[in-house]
Amino acid sequence: MAVKIRLQRHGSKKRPFYFIVIADARAPRDGKFIQKIGTYNPLTVPATIQLDRQKALEWLHKGAQPTDTVRRILSFKGVLFLKHLLRGVKLGLFDEAAAMVKFQKWHEEHEANVKRRTDEHKKQQQARRRQPFVRKTEQRNGSSPAEV
Repeated sequence: MAVKIRLQRHGSKKRPFYFIVIADARAPRDGKFIQKIGTYNPLTVPATIQLDRQKALEWLHKGAQPTDTVRRILSFKGVLFLKHLLRGVKLGLFDEAAAMVKFQKWHEEHEANVKRRTDEHKKQQQARRRQPFVRKTEQRNGSSPAEV
């Protein structure tokens, strides 16, 4: 049985919300699934992703194939990097403690980067709200309402 890690769409029209699920490749997109391992909301900035890292790693080790979008999500959350590090441990390149130190360092840098992007987005939103509203007719004429 071919097993996929994929997105299952929920939410209303033009307001997508996804569950990250483990499903048989032959099952329909929103149909029967084996296990739910997380959620993905693309409407927030940055996108909100909640993922059970251990379950995802277990299924990857069992041979489940992620779809392209889920592969990007797993990469963003560090699951694929952790799988890569654990493969190095298995090959004897370094021990598990060193792998966890590398992963923790990457995770801290990644979280700081996400926090910075979130803060920048909030500042841009606030700056947009503070700008005065200008009518399109005033922009074309180049005159202000006081001159008319």
